[in-house]
Amino acid sequence: MTDAIQTKFLIDSIVEDMAKYLVEDKGISEIDALDIIYNSQTYDKITDLSTGLYFQSSGYNYDILKHELTYGKVG
Repeated sequence: MTDAIQTKFLIDSIVEDMAKYLVEDKGISEIDALDIIYNSQTYDKITDLSTGLYFQSSGYNYDILKHELTYGKVG
C-alpha cells in the first residue's frame, strides 16, 4: 500500500468516526453529519498533511470539530 492510499484511509476513517459521533451527540442524519464535517475548517486541517492531524485519533479530531462548532473557528 502506498503512503497516499494509507493517508486517505486514515482520513476516511477519522471522518467516518466523527460522523458517528455527530449522529450520536446531535441526533442528526449521517448525511447532515458528513456535510458538517466536509464543510468545516477542521476537515481542511485534517486533510492538510502538514498539520499531522490525520495521524491523530478520531476523538482528538472530534474535539477540534466540537470547538469549531461551538465557537465558529478552529482553536
